[in-house]
Amino acid sequence: MRRPFALLSAAFLLGALAAPAASAAGGDEGFTIKDPRITESSGLAASRLHPGVFWTHNDSDDGPYLYAVDGATGRTLATLTLKGIGSPRDVEAISIGPDNRIYVGDIGDNFGGRWPYVWIYELPEPKQLKDATVRATQYVVKYADGPRDAESLVVHPKTGRVYIVDKNEDGGHLYEGPAHLTASGANIFRPVAGVDLWATDAALSPDGERLAVRGYFGGILYDFHRGRLQRVEQLDVPFQRQGESVTYSADGTKLLYGSEGADSDVEAEDAPGGGGSGGGGKPSGARGGSGSSGGSDDGGSGDGVRNGALAVAVVCAALFGARRLFRRS
Repeated sequence: MRRPFALLSAAFLLGALAAPAASAAGGDEGFTIKDPRITESSGLAASRLHPGVFWTHNDSDDGPYLYAVDGATGRTLATLTLKGIGSPRDVEAISIGPDNRIYVGDIGDNFGGRWPYVWIYELPEPKQLKDATVRATQYVVKYADGPRDAESLVVHPKTGRVYIVDKNEDGGHLYEGPAHLTASGANIFRPVAGVDLWATDAALSPDGERLAVRGYFGGILYDFHRGRLQRVEQLDVPFQRQGESVTYSADGTKLLYGSEGADSDVEAEDAPGGGGSGGGGKPSGARGGSGSSGGSDDGGSGDGVRNGALAVAVVCAALFGARRLFRRS
């Protein structure tokens, strides 16, 4: 994937300084992906059929594989091999729609518009978690305003409508697909709203009323109504090596953020407003650290050094282009 060197350097520094996520039963407090095959986790989706399980995949052309990861242990419970599709090109996103249908977005375009179309794969989520080969339906996707790079795909949990957010340094757009995808021709996605972020992933809340969009250094929460967006607040996105994914927990009370890399951490934050599930998330800006439950037990000097290092890293990120993640108003 194309990424400015300075930006990735800053991301690596920040991720190295962040504490690893704490593991908890069900994974809703975060976990570490243990499978050595998963080195470029680029999408994340919490299963509703199998509580505590998260689906992920590698970036780019790893092959037609999906992995079911146990949020309690970080270990892979099942590997799915997709059949009935061509060779994946740049798989970037995964989402679960109504009736436990999994949607996979082969929507990346590292060349910024070289490919005239991209693909979405749809398959049923298995009722039993075991290694299996599953037939998927392949959909051709084109954009009304021309080819583009994208890494974010969401499926409305009630209507099943598919949306894509393109990836643009100066801010992108939310693209709305047709009411029902067809395998017999091209599915045209049309821009319906602006997104003020260089987006690397997005997630809809379980009630379909909130859209969380993340980038490398930040995120934005929107009210979502039939593809129309109203900005709510900035999200507390943890510092990670290369932040590539986000999903709501199955109950909507948490937002879980993933990163690429071997033994990558998935870190949890309270979802503002509980993700529409009635839970109470803490207000924006109230984070206590990246995956750390506290820092007062072991003296203040270590925290001072850590905080000072984080401050330097943040300044470096600002100087080297983090400001470009949000579109100039």
